[in-house]
Amino acid sequence: MDIDLLKRIVDAPGAPGHEQPVRDLIISILKDHVDELSVDRMGNLIVRKKGNGPKVMAAAHLDEISLISTNVDSDGFIRFSTLGGFDAETLITQRVRIHGNETLTGVIGSKPIHIQSDTEKKSKSKLSDLFIDAGLKADKLKELVPNGTPITRDKDLVKMGDCITSKSLDNRISVYILVEALKQAESVNSDFYGVFTVQEEVGIRGARVAAQAVQPEIGLALDVTLANDVPGVSDHDKCTLLGEGIGIKVMDKSIICTPSLVSYLEKLANAESIPYQREVLTAGGTDTSAMQYLMGIGSHVSSISCPVRYIHSTAETCAISDVEAGIKLAKACIEQIGSYNFK
Repeated sequence: MDIDLLKRIVDAPGAPGHEQPVRDLIISILKDHVDELSVDRMGNLIVRKKGNGPKVMAAAHLDEISLISTNVDSDGFIRFSTLGGFDAETLITQRVRIHGNETLTGVIGSKPIHIQSDTEKKSKSKLSDLFIDAGLKADKLKELVPNGTPITRDKDLVKMGDCITSKSLDNRISVYILVEALKQAESVNSDFYGVFTVQEEVGIRGARVAAQAVQPEIGLALDVTLANDVPGVSDHDKCTLLGEGIGIKVMDKSIICTPSLVSYLEKLANAESIPYQREVLTAGGTDTSAMQYLMGIGSHVSSISCPVRYIHSTAETCAISDVEAGIKLAKACIEQIGSYNFK
């Protein structure tokens, strides 16, 4: 793995609707490895490897769950709303980057436990009770942080045993997988579009627009999935296991994948000696659905899913071996998926 490249991809800010910094980074990396490159009006980055065969769209979303400022109060604390799904407990005392007229560092605070009532101590924290402290007086802060300023979490990627841990591995780890597959692919037997989509975390918005434009016959999402293989979780709720291979999606809450395409991906993985596991996710959804049933014509779909523990926190964790398996499977798809039989 190119850890330095992955760190750059994870670190680049990209709140939903504000993906330009990470998009510009991906453009700089891929511009010499693809035949065409464009950005649509929505902000999706669409790259193409031209070839003969079916039209394929592989989608990896650029955006990360983030916050957006709604007010700076008279005491100089920033109030905020969310862009994507958060558990308030994971935000308390976390450091953030405030992308206003200047980029500022902030800390998310709450009422100190020392003065909380017994009822407050026993109850779950609410997002409405949290605030951001940027260490500035109200007048100065209001100049620098207009309402509607995007705010991203500030947490470095580090290695941890056989794993890596960071904020925003959802979905930067899959962005990295698709980038590496596009760089490493030696041939292509389909008309292959790699689409780095926007605003997935707030409703799969970018992928809907891109899918309508590309009109793929085969749609592959690259995203993360739950690895709930931790103490206290029953076997039937674990979904995937860390270190047991890349996930091949069978279904999630928004999609039932095309059985023949799932089988094709499994056969491809077996032929290339790539470890994999079936992903059956009973909640959540990904860009996969945008490529299947929002186009008017439909397409065959599945997803290459990287198992991640502690999703939607600043400690998202995945196994290096699973990432490497994902790169190999995505690369094999670019080179061979044109042989897929639609019958």
